[in-house]
Amino acid sequence: MTEAILGFAAVFLLALLRVPLAVSMSLVGIAGLGLLRGWPAAYASTSQVIFETGFQYVLSVIPLFVLMGNFVARAGMARELFSAANAFVGHKRGGLAMASVIASGGFGAICGSSIATAATMTRVAFPEMRTHGYKDSLAAGAIGAGGTLGIMIPPSTIMVIYGIITETDIGKLFVAGILPGIVAITCLCMAVVFITWRDPSAGPPAERTSWAQRWAAIRGVWGVVVLFALVIGGIYGGVFTATEGAGVGAAGAFMFALARGALTPRVLTDILVESARTTAMLFTILIAAMIFSSFVNFTSMPGDLRDFILQFSPNPIMVVIMMMGIYIVLGLAMEELSMVLLTIPVFFPVITALGFDPVWFGILIVTIVEIGMISPPVGMNLFVINSLLPDVKLSTIFRGVWPFVMADVVRLGILIAFPAISLWLPSLMK
Repeated sequence: MTEAILGFAAVFLLALLRVPLAVSMSLVGIAGLGLLRGWPAAYASTSQVIFETGFQYVLSVIPLFVLMGNFVARAGMARELFSAANAFVGHKRGGLAMASVIASGGFGAICGSSIATAATMTRVAFPEMRTHGYKDSLAAGAIGAGGTLGIMIPPSTIMVIYGIITETDIGKLFVAGILPGIVAITCLCMAVVFITWRDPSAGPPAERTSWAQRWAAIRGVWGVVVLFALVIGGIYGGVFTATEGAGVGAAGAFMFALARGALTPRVLTDILVESARTTAMLFTILIAAMIFSSFVNFTSMPGDLRDFILQFSPNPIMVVIMMMGIYIVLGLAMEELSMVLLTIPVFFPVITALGFDPVWFGILIVTIVEIGMISPPVGMNLFVINSLLPDVKLSTIFRGVWPFVMADVVRLGILIAFPAISLWLPSLMK
């Protein structure tokens, strides 16, 4: 166990020295294996991990879902989703902020990226809220928090990575995220209600729309509904696997973007380049994490930690609560994907030893990542919004997002207390 602790300390030290985390995990993993097993075995193990990870068939879902998200972002579907949500709730106090949360959930159902969702909704929803006199803190906070729905409501790149590392069924993870995603939207909208109750001037109501306008707005989002039903419905019904669903989704998004005239040769090139860049980043971090995991698994740390927790914790659910508390604290100082990749090799064996469902734990992990994405000072969504809105101070964004962080913590408690929210739909899968 001492070797693993030293390994984690070395990774954190290199990260503090501004060494990229992928490089840090790879160096420490190779060095640790070399010292424990010998250098020839370390090099052989590392090359095998790189080859097997890079050529895993199931990992093809990552570039396909990234490509799908980039296509739908360029097709203008986000604006239609916001208009539809605004038609129903925009007339309420804080309604435009709630509409941005609901639209983010809809966009997340065809995107799979938190950052892409936040960036897209910033361009779509923030100007509308500013025009109606919303405070920048509420507008930015709602968009940042709503953006995290991109990784809870399937498809989700985080779920794919968790499924690969833990060998959990990705299709079940996708389906498990639907009801927690609805719970998330509800909690975030309740945060908007609380904010505008405390300060009515933060989100004044917009104009009420007629039912004719509402039905017209709903008809405008038929593409999103069809694409989501095609991908997730096919996976849920056993028509195709998650990997095949990713291919169907990417092809469907391409056809929608093409039909709407959104794809010029220049735009298509930009989409392909951006998708390749994002995929390369994710694969690099994932491969590095797998190398480091090989080192950790070769030490006695997973078994020792499991035995320690099983010995001193008579109530297993308290172990989960302790883990979530550790994750929340780590999320205040670490990038979320890296945090998960570093800790899953240690925590996951404990979860399985305690008899908890890995699908349920995966949903909790995604929720933790969502909280980290909007937790100052390193929440990625906050910096994305700040880069797109340079006239809005980062301190204003930080101040506006805290009520939504608290709402997400409440949501995390609900998901821990009621595992059936996450596990009911997967239990019905064919």
